[in-house]
Amino acid sequence: MFPNFTPLTALAGGVLIGLASVWLLAANGRIAGISGILHGLVSGMSASPPGDRAWRAAFIAGLLAAGFAWIYFQGATAARPGFLPWAALGGFLVGIGTRVSGGCTSGHGVCGLGRLSLRSLVAVVVFMAAGMVSVFLMRHVL
Repeated sequence: MFPNFTPLTALAGGVLIGLASVWLLAANGRIAGISGILHGLVSGMSASPPGDRAWRAAFIAGLLAAGFAWIYFQGATAARPGFLPWAALGGFLVGIGTRVSGGCTSGHGVCGLGRLSLRSLVAVVVFMAAGMVSVFLMRHVL
């Protein structure tokens, strides 16, 4: 019924993401919101403390390295001709959207709910409800 459903690897990935988010907050007092991290890196904040750009650059470099490692280990299935430019464009557009809207689904879900943010709870409920309505409409109405 669900040939690609891998609950153990999904659980392990979720645990690693959660631990990394908690570790960044506990160790550095920083929230692992990708759009905020990237914005702080490229905006050239003049009032930022020493070393602030270094950890942001390392964080973003780690994300990019993980993506390229995934492509490498997946082999030819992931590295289709023209894949990387479209992925980069998609990432850029999503980044603009999350920055303009004040966060993304995973940022609110992982970081916001972990900090017991009411704003994030409302956002996650709205995201989930919109997703459920979309699936219902696509499968049963259209």
